[in-house]
Amino acid sequence: MQYSEAQQGRVFIIRLEDGDIVHEKLERFARDHAFTRASFIAVGGADKGSLLVVGPEEGRSRPVIPMTHELHDVHEITGTGTIFPDEQGNPILHAHFACGREENTVTGCIRNGVKVWHVMEVIMTELLNNSATRKLDPQTGFKLLAP
Repeated sequence: MQYSEAQQGRVFIIRLEDGDIVHEKLERFARDHAFTRASFIAVGGADKGSLLVVGPEEGRSRPVIPMTHELHDVHEITGTGTIFPDEQGNPILHAHFACGREENTVTGCIRNGVKVWHVMEVIMTELLNNSATRKLDPQTGFKLLAP
C-alpha cells in the first residue's frame, strides 16, 4: 500500500447537462478552476450509447485488453471518482459508475465516454497540499496513481 495526506479545499456543486461527456467536462472544469486534484460523487442519468470499460478480457494476461459495454438505453447512475494530474500536469479523471435500468445494473470505468441524459449532479472536493500524480505503468499501460 502507498499513501499520502491531503487537505480539503473548495467544494464545487456542479450540474452537468444533457449530452455532456462526463470525463471531458470534469477535466475541463478542473483546468478552468485551477486545480488538479479532487474527489467527487455523482448521481443522475447516462444516455443511450454511453460506453463503460467493464474489465479486462482475461484476468491477468498481458497486454491488458479492456472490454467495453455500450448502454442500450437510458440508465440511472451513481458513481465516484478522483482527479489527479498526469506527468505533464494535466488533470486526469478516473471514475466508476454503476448504471441501472429496471433489474439490471452494469458497473464500469467511464473513461470511454459516458453521456449525460438530461442532468447529472456532481459534488467535487478539491484536494490541497498533496503531490500525488498519475504515472504510466509500462506493465499494464495504465496511468496509475502514485501517492
